[in-house]
Amino acid sequence: MMIHRILTPERTFDGVHGASKKKILEFIADHVSSDVPEINAKALFEALVARERLGTTGLGEGIAIPHCRCQACPKPIGLFIRLAEPVDFDAVDRKPVDLVFALIVPEGENQEHLDILQALAERFHSKPLLEKIRSASETELLYQFIVGNGSSA
Repeated sequence: MMIHRILTPERTFDGVHGASKKKILEFIADHVSSDVPEINAKALFEALVARERLGTTGLGEGIAIPHCRCQACPKPIGLFIRLAEPVDFDAVDRKPVDLVFALIVPEGENQEHLDILQALAERFHSKPLLEKIRSASETELLYQFIVGNGSSA
């Protein structure tokens, strides 16, 4: 799975101030819906919150991958945020999160959803890559590291 197929530079954000998990999910919903007009921000936010109620998407090591299925979603969509300061995301290791990759997939795309989640989890399991992402000096470099074009791990 190539991350560049679901993530764009315009959906890569650096230095976002997210006071809480809820505020981060609102940020995701607002920005995805502004980029993909078919998607309603309120409905997307509610779907992301509903998914979080099933169990945390905070993987540990400062990473969260909030995700959900969305009926209005035309194709898998990614959005990445490097937070200005870590936020409690109820992660499995109880550590705050500073890197968030949101994944929105069309309703009914169950296998693709799982395949993308697995690929993202594997990608963000690389400590050298996480170091590069956390130390990237600009948003474009951040994007390049995430999609694998910037001499990443």
